Amino acid sequence: MTDAPDIMRRLVERFSDNIGSYRAGGYNETRVRIEFIDPMFKALGWDMDNEAGYAEAYKEVIHEDAIKIGGATKAPDYCFRIGGTRKFFLEAKKPAVSIRTDPEPAYQLRRYAWSAKLPLSILTDFEEFAVYDCRMRPVQHDKASMGRTLYLKYTDYLDRWDEIASIFSKEAILKGSFDKYAESTRRKRGTAEVDASFLAEIESWRDVLARNIALRNKDLGVRELNQAVQRTVDRILFLRMCEDRGVENYGRLQALLNTQNVYGRLGELFSQADDKYNSGLFHFKSERGREDYDGWTLDLTIDDKVLKGIIKRLYYPECPFEFSVLPADILGHIYEQFLGKVIRLTKGHQAKVEFKPEVRKAGGVYYTPTYIVDYIVKNTVGKLCEQAAPKKVAELRILDPACGSGSFLLGAYQYLLDWHLKWYLDNDPEKHAKGKKPAIYESGAEPTSPNQNGLRRLNWRLTTARRKEILLNNIYGVDIDQQAVEVTKLSLLLKVLEGQTAEGIKQQLALFRERALPDLASNIKCGNSLIGPDFYDGKQMSIFDQDDLYRINAFDWNKEFPEIMGAGGFDAVIGNPPYGAVFSEKQSDYLKKRFETFVWRGESYLAFVEKGVQALKLGGRFGYIIPDTYLNLGFTHGLRKFLLESTRLRQIVSLPPNVFPRSTVDTTLLFVVRAARVPSFHHADVSVKILSGPGPRSATVHLTREFSVPTSLWHAQDAFNVHSDAAETRLVMRVQKEGAPLSRLAELFYGIKAYQVGKGKPPQTKEVRETKPFTAEERKDKSFLPFFDGKHIGRYQVLWTRNNWLKYGPWLAEPRSPEKYEGEKILIRKIVGPTLVATYLAETSCCNTLLFVLKIRPGAGIDYPCLLGILNSRFIGWYFRKKFQISADQLFPQIMIRDVLQFPIAAPSSARHDRMVELVERMLDLHKRLQVVRTEHDKEVLRRQIAGTDDEIDRLVYELYGLTEAEIRIVEATGK
Repeated sequence: MTDAPDIMRRLVERFSDNIGSYRAGGYNETRVRIEFIDPMFKALGWDMDNEAGYAEAYKEVIHEDAIKIGGATKAPDYCFRIGGTRKFFLEAKKPAVSIRTDPEPAYQLRRYAWSAKLPLSILTDFEEFAVYDCRMRPVQHDKASMGRTLYLKYTDYLDRWDEIASIFSKEAILKGSFDKYAESTRRKRGTAEVDASFLAEIESWRDVLARNIALRNKDLGVRELNQAVQRTVDRILFLRMCEDRGVENYGRLQALLNTQNVYGRLGELFSQADDKYNSGLFHFKSERGREDYDGWTLDLTIDDKVLKGIIKRLYYPECPFEFSVLPADILGHIYEQFLGKVIRLTKGHQAKVEFKPEVRKAGGVYYTPTYIVDYIVKNTVGKLCEQAAPKKVAELRILDPACGSGSFLLGAYQYLLDWHLKWYLDNDPEKHAKGKKPAIYESGAEPTSPNQNGLRRLNWRLTTARRKEILLNNIYGVDIDQQAVEVTKLSLLLKVLEGQTAEGIKQQLALFRERALPDLASNIKCGNSLIGPDFYDGKQMSIFDQDDLYRINAFDWNKEFPEIMGAGGFDAVIGNPPYGAVFSEKQSDYLKKRFETFVWRGESYLAFVEKGVQALKLGGRFGYIIPDTYLNLGFTHGLRKFLLESTRLRQIVSLPPNVFPRSTVDTTLLFVVRAARVPSFHHADVSVKILSGPGPRSATVHLTREFSVPTSLWHAQDAFNVHSDAAETRLVMRVQKEGAPLSRLAELFYGIKAYQVGKGKPPQTKEVRETKPFTAEERKDKSFLPFFDGKHIGRYQVLWTRNNWLKYGPWLAEPRSPEKYEGEKILIRKIVGPTLVATYLAETSCCNTLLFVLKIRPGAGIDYPCLLGILNSRFIGWYFRKKFQISADQLFPQIMIRDVLQFPIAAPSSARHDRMVELVERMLDLHKRLQVVRTEHDKEVLRRQIAGTDDEIDRLVYELYGLTEAEIRIVEATGK
């Protein structure tokens, strides 16, 4: 037990001595923060005054100015961070407030933390200290105890200091104790993620707006309806978020609840926003140098009841969302799900909302976790910014050619904002705060403390003008979905305004006659990144109607980005391209001619990789998250060839299996640099990283292995084997050449599907109709055969308990030829471990599809026990994992028939063959005996004999394949 620090003893004593005056109404939040809360958290190791001098993006503690509006504080008093990432909020109250019983402060805190997706946060007035689980959706009338996981009085601090420090000290955060505590207090019932709740909210807006706009505006087509609904949602949401962030006066929308003609009055606010922001989101009149304006949505008819219902749900206390802390990337994730649906019109002009066909086929929308976005940005944009100055960085052009809701572009923009601010702070900040167009400005001073000798530490921020310049200079995107383009613009515009104030924007308008936001029409464009205008060459345009042209959405890169493409292309291409986009026959024919990587399987990501690389200038950097099928499968040979010949491979990162929830797609990160095309391959050393982790949206991933591989090996192997280093790859390649494939020695086939055919349909024959049941726990007659499942097979043993029988015949779904199950055979389990799991069976039987049946061909020159010993060996298990890229943390790897048939089987000499047969027969006998002995001593004796025999088999297999001592160490380093 660790004693509480002296400062805590003094604080507790002082509070106890003066508790009456502290509880008086005149003792306010500011004083309790300075005199008690700040010293307490300094004692927990937090840099409360930014004594380290970190830039704004990396300060450990953010002190917010409390803006009281309508009884609600618009920002939490403290935000505690590690490396710029929020960990928890702390909301301070004066001691006159009852933390234990007053529901209002608890609701307030939970709204902040829930909106920011923080699991835990603290409410305290020093007299009381309450910790809340903030993963439950806050409801206005919740009791103060709802979600509370810890409650202490100031008199508890000294005795329970260990407990407090083990959760909320800086050291506890860094060591993961905070995360463990958060997980241990998670309440399974009642939790509702803010993104899921907010998605449900805006989907309800879309439903009611779509129905009402379709009803009141009969002249609108389906595309106009979708656009009208999307823009109305975006505009309302933008203005409401600006209110909570202090950019707009709080309550302007709320005031409309007391008026009539709400949409007309909303139109006035939208027009004012046009004058103020210059954003394409609000663009209602013709202006020189700007693209087509919106001349029709302000004339829509929308009922007051619909709009008032939406606006009312946007304000405290009914609204559970706190927009001032809602993370920008979460908004993007929400909108990605939102854009998975589309509005269609019935013949009666009624609006229906339904999933897009491609989303329904994919089983949902999968957004990229933030930690993946950050890693890709750091290893592309970050590399380009190394050793550069702002003038050089301003010349960088960064593209996401399938930007969706803008997650990657938002990540790149945030990286550049942080990079610029740090550069200015490291290079004479006072200098860059001067002139006609300053890059940074002073937004106030950090609180001072005695140990700072009263020195004033300035708090610098990038000016809105500089933030705009960075966005317009650097960030570009394309997407085929117009709604996605609008959402990307919305997210980026909100990021421009982050940290700005209404007063600051007014000053900018007055001083520079410049509106606050950029028009992103020239940066973020709608179009089909893969299909150009030459798609129509040689075709009669009359065969394409407006819907066809809209769906194809051909995009001319040279016309849309003439300066960039004329200068050679983009400096960086990043993103998460579509994995299974659906193409028409005409589109597929076009893509097959234009892309050497395109395949009929519809793996659209292959062509997106090729297009992304083509969009780069020589030396430009590329970073994507894509499925791992390009690494070694035959149909992706074209992409491997393209990458080897057109790029210098820099890094491939193998990711944990569950990066995307509910998806079975395994993914990697691919990083390349574009190079001039060569006829064979570019020599390069590729950095390979293997990451493992708990899965979706978690930044808690772990680097389990890292090495480099020369591309010459991958070229020779025609596979990018990211689970084998150079020595392992050379061993795999050598063994492949020396052994004959198993397919020459044996045939292999699946077991049967043991459910009855024709279920729900009339039986085909009388025999089939009368065969019931076809499985039994005991043998009914000679027509029933032993039936084996995967669980019945172990290494060198049969675990069947003689209570699983099957009546073989045509009534089975896949009966196969009955002779395949007769006589000798090897059964191989489909799910494998460190080694294959196989055994020998001499009798006639059946098995299901979780097992493979191996029958040696006549004249193969090898007996069943010898082949069984090779298949069950440590070396073949190692070869399987390395050859077919099975990651170490894959829990239930499956082996395929085509993989087994590729195994190289070394031809044993007569002496080694006979020795292997002897060892395997001993192993089979030992396992039979192990199943019948009863005493623990007898079992241990047999287990030791089995282990020794296993080692002998492994050594003999090493001899068969001619492994050197160094190669054996490579195999055994993996473990058994």
